[in-house]
Amino acid sequence: MTALDTPPTHNVGVTRLRKEDARLVTGRTTWTDNIQLPGMLHLALVRSPMAHARVTSVDVSAALEQPGVVAAFTGEDLVDHWSGGLPCAWAVTEDMVSPTHLPLATDEVRHVGDAVAVVVARSRYEAADAVEYVEVEYDPLPVVTEMEAALAEDAPLADTHLDTNRCFTWPLVSGDVDAAFDGAAHVVSRRFVNQRLIPTAIEPRAVVCAPPRQAREYTLWSATQVPHILRLMLALTCGVPEHELRVIAPDVGGGFGSKLNVYAEEAICLVLAQRLGQPIKWTETRSEGYQATIHGRDQIQDVSLAFDEDGRIRGMKVELLADMGAYLQLVTPGIPLLGAFMYNSIYKMDALSFTCHGVFTNKTPTDAYRGAGRPEATFAIERLMDEAAVELGRDPFELRERNWIKHEEFPYETIAGITYDSGNYEAATAKAIELFGLDELREEQARRREANDPVQLGLGVSTFTEMCGLAPSRVLGSLSYGAGGWEHASVRMLASGKVEVITGTSPHGQGHVTSWSQIAADALGVPYEDVEVRHGDTAIAHKGMDTYGSRSLVVGGYAVQVACDKVVAKARRVAAHLLEASEDDLEFAAGTFSVRGSPDASTTIQDTALAVFAAHDYPEDMEPSLDSDATVDPENFSYPHGTHLCAVEVDTETGRVDIRRYVAVDDVGKVINPQIVEGQVHGGLAQGIAQALFEEAVYDEDGQLKTASLLDYHVPSAADLPHFVTDRTETPATTNPLGVKGVGEAGAIASTPAVINAVVDALRPLGVRDVPMPASPRNVWTAIQAARSAGGGDGGPGETAGAVGNGQGGAA
Repeated sequence: MTALDTPPTHNVGVTRLRKEDARLVTGRTTWTDNIQLPGMLHLALVRSPMAHARVTSVDVSAALEQPGVVAAFTGEDLVDHWSGGLPCAWAVTEDMVSPTHLPLATDEVRHVGDAVAVVVARSRYEAADAVEYVEVEYDPLPVVTEMEAALAEDAPLADTHLDTNRCFTWPLVSGDVDAAFDGAAHVVSRRFVNQRLIPTAIEPRAVVCAPPRQAREYTLWSATQVPHILRLMLALTCGVPEHELRVIAPDVGGGFGSKLNVYAEEAICLVLAQRLGQPIKWTETRSEGYQATIHGRDQIQDVSLAFDEDGRIRGMKVELLADMGAYLQLVTPGIPLLGAFMYNSIYKMDALSFTCHGVFTNKTPTDAYRGAGRPEATFAIERLMDEAAVELGRDPFELRERNWIKHEEFPYETIAGITYDSGNYEAATAKAIELFGLDELREEQARRREANDPVQLGLGVSTFTEMCGLAPSRVLGSLSYGAGGWEHASVRMLASGKVEVITGTSPHGQGHVTSWSQIAADALGVPYEDVEVRHGDTAIAHKGMDTYGSRSLVVGGYAVQVACDKVVAKARRVAAHLLEASEDDLEFAAGTFSVRGSPDASTTIQDTALAVFAAHDYPEDMEPSLDSDATVDPENFSYPHGTHLCAVEVDTETGRVDIRRYVAVDDVGKVINPQIVEGQVHGGLAQGIAQALFEEAVYDEDGQLKTASLLDYHVPSAADLPHFVTDRTETPATTNPLGVKGVGEAGAIASTPAVINAVVDALRPLGVRDVPMPASPRNVWTAIQAARSAGGGDGGPGETAGAVGNGQGGAA
């Protein structure tokens, strides 16, 4: 019998095999594309092949004559069905420029993939075939794809209805920045580029919308992270009363932020179900998704750190360009601002200046992608700390420790104005160094350099924190976000003693059903198997703020715990009544109420639930129900942290990079299910390493996406990734009763700078100070050749720009 076969005495903190997995891995489940309804029609969209053009005419008449075609519509045909276009919920400044974003463009297309017409047919394939018969005439307009070019005085406009390509300028200043830099002994400045990425969830987006039958209710299934937000926004966009719209997120195959949106196809399906009176279905193709589903990152960072002579940080400056793409999706302008509060990371400093310029280009819109602003901030500060270590002649670990917040200083208000509640950076770093074998690797690195080995060893570090658990509603309000960050849960005690947990979070792979069952089982003292978790259907979970930003456990799990506590409080009153005892004399443990000092006088919470259902004998001043709701608003963000170390081998002749060893030590507070935490960390590491080494969305000067399919866009497989060595330290959060912190984004935030720091460290003897991401063989080889042409090193690895092997300079 294994440990997993032995029933634990408690659930929280124990690995439980996921309840979800049996049906997910065997395919006995419901994805949106699996849904089949009587009389269902299928739609296909006509998308612009041009990045910027006037639409002079759209003729659907030939498409209407094709086999199986039921209807076809242009943007003009449906323009009256939209109330102002698709929503952006985050007006980050009062003067933010927000272009109208119609689900179907009418007079102008603004990026490749912008839809101009829709064909409806009896099968998906007939609709796709008929699209080829829609005739669209375009009048090309100038295209702008680069942010700095877009901000030039003579730049063409990405949208001719606007008078600028600048979406907004958002500043954050704290402390005396001028004094910090004017009095600095050293100033280290760099430019970094976080390249554009494509999320690539395993399940493409899909939508099904059914018109009313018996009830007056439209039912919309969508592969979405945000069914509650989607319901509200579609009601506002399409003029359907919110109470007449039901949104269901069935099993969803990944999202990573890309399904945290209100998309054109969702609105189109709803409107066509209204107009045609039949169920409508759309499922994207992968290449279609690469054009029409949001992209991530795409930022240019000019960053500077000011240091005292003793290596203490005095101040930081950040000048950021953030590519919005052609339109603003649901939270596009706010994404880079989430990083504004994280550029200082785990470090103490006296002053911070951050300015972000949002820029429109003729590219697919950007929005949240795993980490959403915080990976970019962590990349900048961790890369710059390594560069500073070289310039100051210091060990990169020592420089970090000299400046980070010590464990005894928590809670700590940072220069960005937020308060970290708990952490222990020393413990996480010490454990990571031990697991990594740092001394042995440094010795090997020194030998390879001395021998002029063409395959050099590089050692990289990333010490990080992030703010997640989105979010305190008042803080979101102060940032002009259009909603709050609360979460809701309901707990129902059934007559049989079984439990239903209704959560406002909406999972897409995170294991909520398992984790919420563990929380409820321990809180109520019932068997784990007796808990059922329901989610993702606005008719069942009527309130919620959904899943993103590593908020589900920190806020949603918190709500489950509070609702369970309310159930226990109600049950205590009934149990005291049944046992003819005072509530104060009752003890509750392992699901049983017992009278203190009289152990034979007891009743279980499940027996109490049956008694309440019978309602023959209960306190007169209470309702015969144990069911309870909870809506919680977090008092603070969650601040997980960790130290990630990476060793890479770089072939200086070919540019090939191989990860030799990767160690991740994370602190996510109390852990509900260790196996789920491991899975989240592994997934995040894969995506962060993918940014560092493999992935990039590339556009040409005409706005054509050159990486428009999986043939050209390298999403790594397990074969591309190393074995991960993972471990944890634990400093419980003080701002929620579970003591938990977010984990879903940690790996994606920490890993990218760890890998790039290692790559640059391997190449420092050649004079390389930076390698653009992704560090593909071509980019690495090009950086080596450029450094040699500039006279960096002697052409061989043996010449060092800093004695990294001795722990001085470079990322070790």
